[in-house]
Amino acid sequence: MTPFAATILTLYPEMFPGPLGVSLSGDALARGAWSLEARHIRDHGLGRHRAVDDTPAGGGPGMVLRCDVLAAAIDAAAPPGDPRPRLLMSPRGRPLTQALVRELAAGPGAVVVCGRFEGVDERLIEGRGLQEVSIGDYVLSGGEIAAMVLLDACVRLLPGVMGHDASGTEESFEGGLLEYPHYTRPRLWEDRSIPDVLLGGNHAAIARWRRAEAERLTRERRPDLLGEGGKG
Repeated sequence: MTPFAATILTLYPEMFPGPLGVSLSGDALARGAWSLEARHIRDHGLGRHRAVDDTPAGGGPGMVLRCDVLAAAIDAAAPPGDPRPRLLMSPRGRPLTQALVRELAAGPGAVVVCGRFEGVDERLIEGRGLQEVSIGDYVLSGGEIAAMVLLDACVRLLPGVMGHDASGTEESFEGGLLEYPHYTRPRLWEDRSIPDVLLGGNHAAIARWRRAEAERLTRERRPDLLGEGGKG
């Protein structure tokens, strides 16, 4: 097994690797720094039509992914002894934070179930110990895009994926703050200049400015990150 092995269970395996096959994650995938396997849930479907869903118990709109079908798919992808966490992308799950990303990236990989329709039979979540993870307070058509977000966030933290080790630590959320503003050439653009402090070569002053700007932006845009009342 490669250092970080991702297995995706989906009704649309053709969606992968998708954006994960280009840029940093794609280069790392080609180099074998991580692996990605997309498995079709319908391979374990029932009957001639490979059915994977059924009407919700108690009535209601839509369809629900069957527990027996998904259990067979999970068991085939992650037999007993597989150390990888089993995740279900779900809007009711634990929010995907940078802390969770770092935790996952430091592990052996993940088995990620991508839901569709109205959801997944609750017994499957309990019976296979799925950890529900959400990328935000909104509903997507399925879990595939959410799985890509999760994996992109994890893969870029794997050793050797980013060109500069500090790139992964001086970013939004890494220190509990949003990232400070960035500038590059030209020095003057449309009457807007790079802040003088960034051009003076005083690294201590630059560090103080960046910290102050990060705190300012966080107070303005995400006071929740600073604790109750927006005070750090």
